[in-house]
Amino acid sequence: MEWLVEYQSLFTWMAIISVLTFIISLLTLPWLVARIPSDYFCHKKRSLTPLKESHPILRIVILISKNCLGWILLLGGIMMLFIPGQGLLTIAIGLLLMDYPGKFTLERKIASNPKIFNGLNWLRAKVRARPLEIDEN
Repeated sequence: MEWLVEYQSLFTWMAIISVLTFIISLLTLPWLVARIPSDYFCHKKRSLTPLKESHPILRIVILISKNCLGWILLLGGIMMLFIPGQGLLTIAIGLLLMDYPGKFTLERKIASNPKIFNGLNWLRAKVRARPLEIDEN
């Protein structure tokens, strides 16, 4: 039991970070879901954003930052599977932030689940955003 006393501050910080992650995810989730364009899932391919064409250097900086944050959240979420915290939610947010082949297809597949789709639209209604549309083809 000596190791427990030795790592008590580490456990305390892990608990604090876990609670903060939970609170931040609850507060930001409706805002993030509302930022998804209502016709985002109606297309077979994701459309290019204006930022990609007009500011290539800024785009690269944002891309690197977004992917680093995604990896941090992914690894933190995996850790939270074994310690208190919102591990699955943190993993999902990390995966949605990162760029990888097949990401849009995965997003469409997840969003086409009726329970998830209804949940997303419920969150959007809370912040008065138009409901999402999805093309079932």
